[in-house]
Amino acid sequence: MAHKKTDFIASLAKGLRVIETFGPDRPRQSVAEAAEAAGLDRATARRCLLTLRELGYADHDGKHFQLTARVLRLGMGALSALPLPQIVQPWLDQLSDQIGQSASVSVLDETEIVYLARAAQRRVMSIGLMPGSRLPAHCTSMGRILLAALPEAETRALLDRSDLTPRTPHSLTEPEAIMTELARIRAQGYAIIDQEVEIGLRSIAVPILNVQDRTVAAMNVGLPALHADASALAEIYLPGLKRTQAGLRRVLH
Repeated sequence: MAHKKTDFIASLAKGLRVIETFGPDRPRQSVAEAAEAAGLDRATARRCLLTLRELGYADHDGKHFQLTARVLRLGMGALSALPLPQIVQPWLDQLSDQIGQSASVSVLDETEIVYLARAAQRRVMSIGLMPGSRLPAHCTSMGRILLAALPEAETRALLDRSDLTPRTPHSLTEPEAIMTELARIRAQGYAIIDQEVEIGLRSIAVPILNVQDRTVAAMNVGLPALHADASALAEIYLPGLKRTQAGLRRVLH
């Protein structure tokens, strides 16, 4: 459906750009910092930030702005409106109970994965993961599944925009090395990550397919590295992942 230019609200778009500038690396920002990050002039960024403060979405200490928990209403409302989390959660719970490990489902958002659902047996990462959490796509098992499902040109473009700074000494950082790994994942139908996101963490992931065999999300099992060698992950956990994958395929239209 085509929209007229008059249907576009520029001020709303600018406000959303300002919200998106906040993150783990920029939890608190001055007007100047937010303006530079959003690509806006200072006056516009200031109006956006003051509006967010007035509505309760940001705090201001006189110099720096910081988003409040109210912002979570936006993301969690969108997540809860998606049918996929409700569909996959009972399947994840069942899988996690059967194998005794944490299981998750995520989708791709540009260069990151976003967790939609999770069944946690124990904490396997130093950071807490929950629906809405984000991790880089290129170095995660679910991210690589999702990248492998894209056309090659689109995958390369996403890698070009990705921050490939190594998270551990095991991280792949060369685009060609990642592309080679993605080709292997595409051929075998699953991805294994061995301590590339965090030392001591391994995971195995498969695509979640709908009845048209289109990849709509990714599902993984994550566990401490001391529980199983990377070479044994497929033998131990792939059968359970495959059973859950087949069950979800029958109900996803």
